[in-house]
Amino acid sequence: MIVRKTQAEIEKMRRAGLLVHEILTRVGEMAVEAVSTWDLEVAAAKMMDDAGAKPAFKGYYVPAAGERYKYVLCTSVNSEIVHGMPSPKRVLKSGDLVSIDTGVSLDGWYGDSALTVGVGEINEEAKRLIRITQESLELAIEQVREGKRLFDICGTVEKYVVENGFSIVREYVGHGIGTQLHEEPQIPNYVDRRNENPRLREGMVFAIEPMVNSGRPETKVLKDRWTAVTKDGSYSAHFEHCVAVTANGPYVLTRP
Repeated sequence: MIVRKTQAEIEKMRRAGLLVHEILTRVGEMAVEAVSTWDLEVAAAKMMDDAGAKPAFKGYYVPAAGERYKYVLCTSVNSEIVHGMPSPKRVLKSGDLVSIDTGVSLDGWYGDSALTVGVGEINEEAKRLIRITQESLELAIEQVREGKRLFDICGTVEKYVVENGFSIVREYVGHGIGTQLHEEPQIPNYVDRRNENPRLREGMVFAIEPMVNSGRPETKVLKDRWTAVTKDGSYSAHFEHCVAVTANGPYVLTRP
């Protein structure tokens, strides 16, 4: 069941979303050469603590991993797609791409967002991958309107990415969000006709998150049981926003 939120509840989610935006902006700026992904983790954890927020990811149980996640950020570098774990040993270098994903719970309501940044001077393929992934999200956000259908969001991402010569990650998807980090519906970045295609209604809130590879779409999970990577070793990029369906169109909760 898709839980619809009232205007007051959406504004509570907005507070959580703006905190996530603030954290991602800060750690994104920190992602420079010679900084470790652990440095980003420490900064994000402090910002959450200072704001009185709970980390959405830390302590989250994933059956496939068989344990709870131990960090407030996911920091995925180069061929890592999602769920890369921060480490003092993972020092960023010029030419890296780093995708940073995080979420918080504030007063019982969740916010979740992600971005990908280049470290130092990145190559043209990497620049284009970042741009196309981000643009696919913006195009999908425009579909978050009452009366549209879920497949309008999914298909918009898929069409734009494929037309531009990149591939869609299929194993990991977006989701509804509210008082839980993951709510119905699942939101693939492609049209999966095995899924239902509900009509969008005012009060629905979605975490839309294109994950795009520069090479083939196939993925695998590393021996750490968390980090998902491209099978062919190609770059991957990831952007995410929480978006509410309102009478006035899409309302992005995770940016000013």
